[in-house]
Amino acid sequence: MAADDRPQITLITPPTFDPESFSDRIGRVLDGVEIACLRLSLGTRDEDVLMRAADAAREAAHARDVAVVIDNHLILAERLGLDGVHLTDGSRNVRKARKDLGADAIVGAFCGSSKHDGMTSGEAGADYVAFGPIGTTTLGDGSQAPFELFEWWSQVIEVPVIAEGALTAVLVARFGPVTDFFAVGEEIWSAEDPLAALRSLLAPLD
Repeated sequence: MAADDRPQITLITPPTFDPESFSDRIGRVLDGVEIACLRLSLGTRDEDVLMRAADAAREAAHARDVAVVIDNHLILAERLGLDGVHLTDGSRNVRKARKDLGADAIVGAFCGSSKHDGMTSGEAGADYVAFGPIGTTTLGDGSQAPFELFEWWSQVIEVPVIAEGALTAVLVARFGPVTDFFAVGEEIWSAEDPLAALRSLLAPLD
């Protein structure tokens, strides 16, 4: 795949991690593979935990000129000097996020498999729209974002699109020509060597 056609990578953090040890772990991945954006996706609502994790992630990412967005927390994104937010509830809060964070912030929206929600998000000012999962999973209601959605989007809509959820190397090979980004997280963090796992997952793009 030509370099200018190759999808970029968003790296998603694990839902829990120790900020002190994780900055080294995440730094190794950021040094080993070109990452466009780091997404803080934590499973806690504890503000102190979120702030410490965000500080560690921001330091590791910004030292390497990688942008950082956080799931949903508009106030923390601004307070902690992050680059924007990733909204997990589709188009509902895109307009508010854009208004609150300003024109320069990154505002992205996860829209499941809903073409309508994706289009609404783009019209409301989202910088990107994410669809997924593209792989088979027992999470949620089991529905998947189909290949045809990405194929149509890549031909018709200018807003960048992210493919995510239950990625495999086979899916990366298939969806590579019709997506602008892959978002990778849970697929690699359970591995002993996350960097090797990421390289293996993305091998079809080389």
